[in-house]
Amino acid sequence: MRPHRTPAATRTAVCAVAALALLSGCGAAGGLKSAGDAPSAVEPKALWPELPPASSAPYDYGEGETAKIPGIRVTGGDVRRLDPVTVAQAGLKAKTDRDSGLDELPDGTVRQIKACRTATEDCPVLPPYYRDLTGDGRDELVLGIRMPDQQLAVRVYMPDGGGLTRIMSTYDAVISVELAGRDLIMRAPSVIPGYEYRTAWSWDDRQRAMLPTRDEILRTPEHRKAPRPKRTPTGASTPAPSADATAGPGTPTPSGSATGTP
Repeated sequence: MRPHRTPAATRTAVCAVAALALLSGCGAAGGLKSAGDAPSAVEPKALWPELPPASSAPYDYGEGETAKIPGIRVTGGDVRRLDPVTVAQAGLKAKTDRDSGLDELPDGTVRQIKACRTATEDCPVLPPYYRDLTGDGRDELVLGIRMPDQQLAVRVYMPDGGGLTRIMSTYDAVISVELAGRDLIMRAPSVIPGYEYRTAWSWDDRQRAMLPTRDEILRTPEHRKAPRPKRTPTGASTPAPSADATAGPGTPTPSGSATGTP
């Protein structure tokens, strides 16, 4: 589309007013200039248009799967009043609206969740986070559950009519989990060195669930690339880590530091 051209008479009047107000001419620097013609839009080209469209998905990845959590009441719609271990234990009995099989936890993890009250050190339920992910003005409950092989199950629960509904359930070997606005973002390693997967889950009003709305493979940020190991001179001793060294992955986090809204 070509830039809009102002009529000559209008340009003259504008110049006169500008000259009185700014004591400068109409051709002064800083005026609007045309950037030229905009490039023409290119229509998408359909490949193999004779192929019939698929009528059903070949795999069920569990997206859009929801479940009512039995026995849980949410007073005043405030999920902050809920005990995360109680929610995780009740979720073991939940029936999903669609049986993808991806909501199931390993038997060992199930046993650990059931024993959280007595074997607290082995409880796989992580401290909860809270964020309004649906845009209804009420916080959702975000739970993480540790699984074998450094995998993490991530589940989101929504207060719903006085009860609790799980609106997202997935698991992966994650690098990090983040809350950004109303999105939950999971980063996972890629088999390609120097790259990682980034999946953003967002609330979908029509499905009434969190869906993976963006799934990308990106270069690993420079600050997360592992440094090359330094060669230790022959005979040199390796110093012991100091007491105030930064805690590495897997170090327990105090529960009080994770219960507020990030």
